[in-house]
Amino acid sequence: MEKPVIAIVGRPNVGKSLLFNRITEKKAAIVENTPGVTRDRIYGDAEWRGKPFLVVDTGGIEPRSNDQILRFMRQQALIAIDHASVVILVTDIRTGLTAADQEVAAMLKKAKKPVVLAVNKIDSPGEPPAEFYEFYNLGLGDPIGISAMHGNGTGDLLDACFAHLPAEAWEGPAQEEGVKVAVIGKPNAGKSSLVNFVTGEERVIVSDIPGTTRDSIDSRILRDGEVYTFIDTAGIRRKSKVDEAIERFSVMRAQMAIERADVCVLMIDASTGITDQDTKIAGLAHDAGKAAIIAVNKWDLIEKETGTQSEYEKKIRTELSYMPYAPMIFLSAKTGLRVENLFALIRKVYAASTTRITTGNLNAILADATARVQPPTDKGRRLKIFYMTQAGIQPPTFVCFCNDSRLFHFSYVRYLENQIRQAYPLEGTPVKMVIRQRGEEL
Repeated sequence: MEKPVIAIVGRPNVGKSLLFNRITEKKAAIVENTPGVTRDRIYGDAEWRGKPFLVVDTGGIEPRSNDQILRFMRQQALIAIDHASVVILVTDIRTGLTAADQEVAAMLKKAKKPVVLAVNKIDSPGEPPAEFYEFYNLGLGDPIGISAMHGNGTGDLLDACFAHLPAEAWEGPAQEEGVKVAVIGKPNAGKSSLVNFVTGEERVIVSDIPGTTRDSIDSRILRDGEVYTFIDTAGIRRKSKVDEAIERFSVMRAQMAIERADVCVLMIDASTGITDQDTKIAGLAHDAGKAAIIAVNKWDLIEKETGTQSEYEKKIRTELSYMPYAPMIFLSAKTGLRVENLFALIRKVYAASTTRITTGNLNAILADATARVQPPTDKGRRLKIFYMTQAGIQPPTFVCFCNDSRLFHFSYVRYLENQIRQAYPLEGTPVKMVIRQRGEEL
């Protein structure tokens, strides 16, 4: 079942993102009294009267602006309108009807999509102010007075939207999310370019201005019969440079995207090489226990000689020594070089992160490992490992029960992890080893 899509549009700072958050009951969109905060399309799941739908927040539309970012935002809003089942045009009672409102309304009429007109910021109950009635001049039918801040009128608004949706909109099987892939990296590493290439549309704003993408954006695609949901994240900057509240919130959102992802693709800019910030971002994915792929982007810009790629890989491996399990791919999101190969890697590392090994097979590995290398001793007392079992996946988590956890040196933990990796294909995923004394609970 493809869920119906309700798009929220309007000029900047009329309360679109606040309405989006109200409808989705989440803080999915950044809300700030700064025009242009929402730049890309933000999708969220919502439900009304037991029926699910998708709601889309868009950047403010400035019909006549030639500013680069504002033109991008306008383009994104137009794409959202094209994909929508119903469009909500949000206006502002405090500023009244403006020429920009009229131009946006004219644009919506040309799109020939059902439109519901919302007049926002009517925060006091009772009869609407006299200014409310001037919005009839937009020619979009009866306006609905709402307060996105307090929730007043939003039920009436959704009822009006649903009146345009046929009953068969909720028929058919539920939509799959598939493997969730978070594309992470520092600003301007090529994250949005990668998402745009794999989706085949300008789903995400691409610009050479660092920090263009401020929100995490989901793009669902189908490849070779497999479903993938790509999560484009705001570029994560150094903390010292994150001086705006909006930017700080974006970093948090990127971290949240990592948490809900199955696989993280770390984008590294080949033209600048690996940086301290790259290592910190990679550490977020590693600490979260996520399957990971290192994607060296802009490889088409590098002058190559014999051994260039191996030298790059060696340096990156040195800097990211804590995640030797992550495969590396050299690509160009702009030209499409090797991008198709990325999907096979995603499937591979996802399969690794969801691997389950029976207790019997684990203990066969354990027996062989302890026969090869004796467990350590301390002051005449030897470590005894009674058995090993798997406690979870994503990442694969193994629990070793022993006589004394203090004797379990980290080097022997690493040795056992390597023995498991030799026996099973776990490339791309971290492995968690948990040590318990016999009698302790999992």
